[in-house]
Amino acid sequence: MKKHIKLGFLIFFIPVFLWLFLLIILPQIDLLLMSLKVENDVGDMVWSFSNYNAFFKESIYWYTFVRTATYSILVTFLTFVVTFPIAFYITKVVSPKYKGFLTILLLMPFWVSELVRVYGWMILLRESGVINYYLMQFGIIDKPIEMLYNDVSMIMGLVYTSMLFMIVPLISALEGMDDSYIEAALDLGASKFVIFFKIIIPYAAPGIVSGSIVVFMLTLGNYLTPNLMGGKNSLWFTEQIYNQFIASFNWNQGAAFGFLLLILSSLIIWIALKISKQNLSKALS
Repeated sequence: MKKHIKLGFLIFFIPVFLWLFLLIILPQIDLLLMSLKVENDVGDMVWSFSNYNAFFKESIYWYTFVRTATYSILVTFLTFVVTFPIAFYITKVVSPKYKGFLTILLLMPFWVSELVRVYGWMILLRESGVINYYLMQFGIIDKPIEMLYNDVSMIMGLVYTSMLFMIVPLISALEGMDDSYIEAALDLGASKFVIFFKIIIPYAAPGIVSGSIVVFMLTLGNYLTPNLMGGKNSLWFTEQIYNQFIASFNWNQGAAFGFLLLILSSLIIWIALKISKQNLSKALS
């Protein structure tokens, strides 16, 4: 029996281990070594931290990261504000026979690629787009308004593309909450405000934490949406990484920026967990 269990474990473990090692761990190790090398005056590659020092010496680099991290935190918060009422309605308000149908309707837009969804927003918001057309038809505006290529449209696009990764953990967390908690609180005279912050939010905290981490990391590392909806002035840190790899063909500098993104974003998440007194292992379980 033990031999069969061990054989079954190996059958499932080996493909997962190879996938993680060959496609994630090994390339990351190679990029780390690449980020620690720099070309000297004679053209030889030597070990150095100068690629990392460039991040702190050039103000545009750390300013772009601070801006990206700030907007990523804002997007995470707005995504939670938008998705939490939806998740609560699906799990606690609507009839159980409609839960599956509403969940499918919610997930359907995410069955297509992010590129298609972003272009959908661009069709709506551009000067010759749908919104400008009807605003002019109803006489609200005299000439088209440029609604794209600014921070507001970029944030709106990032919130929309991140909704799925917040709402699924929220639905999972809220489904496990016994409705009798809310009923008992109402019977004891608790206000809706107290029920929300003292019962619902604490119970849904693991889903909130796991969803926020995923949304924050994906937003911080997003390249497509800020580039298409934010325009040339989006100043997103992933664009700095892209420019180093593709435009400048400086893979050593690009690798250093990539690892700085990983380290600094992990530090932000660690600080947020400490401030909110949440447990990462509990949130991801």
